[in-house]
Amino acid sequence: MNSSIIRYILGNVMRMEACFLLLPCIVSLVYGEGVGLYYLGTAIVCLAFGMVMAWKKPKNYVFYLKEGCIATSLSWIVMSLVGCMPFWISGEIPSFTDAMFETVSGFTTTGASILTNVEALSHTALFWRSFTHWIGGMGVLVFLLAIIPLSGGSNINLMRAESPGPSVGKLVPKMKYTARILYIIYFGMTILEFIFLIIGKMPVFDSICTAVGTAGTGGFGVKNDSLGSYSPYLQWVVAIFMILFGVNFNAYYYIIYRHLKKAFKMEEVRCYFAIILIATAIIFANILDRCVSIFDALTKSVFQVASLITSTGFSSTDFNLWPQICRTVLVLIMFIGACAGSTGGGIKVSRVIVLFKTMIKELHSYIHPKSIRKVNLDGKPVEHEIVRSINVYIVTFVIIFASSVFMVAFDGKDLVTNFTAVLTTINNMGPGLAEVGPAGNFSSFSVFSKFVFMFDMLAGRLELFPLLILFHPSAWKDLISKRAEARKF
Repeated sequence: MNSSIIRYILGNVMRMEACFLLLPCIVSLVYGEGVGLYYLGTAIVCLAFGMVMAWKKPKNYVFYLKEGCIATSLSWIVMSLVGCMPFWISGEIPSFTDAMFETVSGFTTTGASILTNVEALSHTALFWRSFTHWIGGMGVLVFLLAIIPLSGGSNINLMRAESPGPSVGKLVPKMKYTARILYIIYFGMTILEFIFLIIGKMPVFDSICTAVGTAGTGGFGVKNDSLGSYSPYLQWVVAIFMILFGVNFNAYYYIIYRHLKKAFKMEEVRCYFAIILIATAIIFANILDRCVSIFDALTKSVFQVASLITSTGFSSTDFNLWPQICRTVLVLIMFIGACAGSTGGGIKVSRVIVLFKTMIKELHSYIHPKSIRKVNLDGKPVEHEIVRSINVYIVTFVIIFASSVFMVAFDGKDLVTNFTAVLTTINNMGPGLAEVGPAGNFSSFSVFSKFVFMFDMLAGRLELFPLLILFHPSAWKDLISKRAEARKF
């Protein structure tokens, strides 16, 4: 194992997070809040550790998928540990477990919260809480590659470990330029949403927090009712941008460089919009008699479908009170999630398409045993290795999901609460149903259950296997054997 490159990556991640921690310090100065000192102190300590870890550059920059997965998982864990410190030491979230839960939820863009009164937090804490979504949305290591590209041609292994979806491709030949293109699009769309929110007369601070939260498809709001108290115009702006951030970013690259045919031929994107339309139509028809007007019903249905299929988790109403069919549709789209290559969570639309086509292919083979039928996506055959990895992913997802539901059941809560709590954390959604619905939170769960949820959030954001590899003995075998040999001498 190339442990020196892992150390170097972790050091750079810590240095980068130290820079990010300076932003809430600025917010603290603007609003005259003393808590900014806690963020500054954390940034200084984080920078010091990062400088020490990244001081000595590795002799060998080449690393493989195993090192990429370990570096990615450790980066997200360290990032969450550092990020939770200002919440904890400032006393705004007195419990370390709760502070860690809130931070993991932020970085993984889950949006699940233990807070009962969000509005009691300082502007500084509210900003950092929302900004963690923006950092985690596109991926901290993708950002790292954009500003500090590693040499040796191994960058793709970091992208594979962190990026959502069954496969990772390059938009351009060099990975560092791919990372930069992704972040330029990401930043540009965030600014565009901010402008539209300002036009709708949303306060500047609220606009910043909402824009970065939407961009990362996270869902931490600055109000106790999320976005329920804002105007329909603002809700439509957020709904549209939630949908846009749930689209595969490759489509935007094609549109920018005028490859419109490629963008519109993307089967995943077309299926994604079809699911949104169908889900919206079903919910609209079933809540129409509960709303004050047709426009109100359309606004609520579009907003909540957009929020949950993209895993953002904002709410404009308590959908926990909607008819059973509406809640069932919402749970189903929570499983599906957004497109691969977006900032959204869930299983991903591309995986669902491939799984459905694999099922059709298997059914066809029963009827015509001698026929050869391939699984195609965007008119091209899907490699057998990708189909296999998707099947393994789904099996692993089900095992982790079922195990988590079993473990949190010891808290004695009802099945709907436990089921949707696990669903919303492993798919990085935010709100669930029953006790964890839009009007509820995760504060009543035990410490053990909160750590189960934290594991689920990290596993879901990292596509399961990069986190699971930390628990595989052979992943550390080389490192342990090298240290044992060093001790002999």
